[in-house]
Amino acid sequence: QVQLVESGGGLVQAGGSLTLSCGAPGDIFRIDSMAWYRQIPGQQGELVASEYSFRGTKDYVDSVKGRFIISKDNTKKTVYLQMNNLKSEDTGTYRCNVQGQSRDNLRNFDAWGQGIQVTVSS
Repeated sequence: QVQLVESGGGLVQAGGSLTLSCGAPGDIFRIDSMAWYRQIPGQQGELVASEYSFRGTKDYVDSVKGRFIISKDNTKKTVYLQMNNLKSEDTGTYRCNVQGQSRDNLRNFDAWGQGIQVTVSS
């Protein structure tokens, strides 16, 4: 079972940057697709950024285009969300979703991170 661990969240001033990480180096053989979601209190969960192997493109919700970058390192078995020029409306709980093959007999997996808080002060 792949257990993703997220890190990199915290408190930052508006205009600042944070990079979220999500990985399981001991469990993952290969990352195929990845996505980051966020949950803002009182609102529906939102898909912020994604890269699905069947699409071959990186997609972003309009509100973060030009500011956020999703990426992966298949050597470190980790996915990232680089967040630049953060705004107060980016505050929320961010959660990663990764699909790929695990080290356990190269089984396909679809795993979620535990969620990590990002707070942007204005």
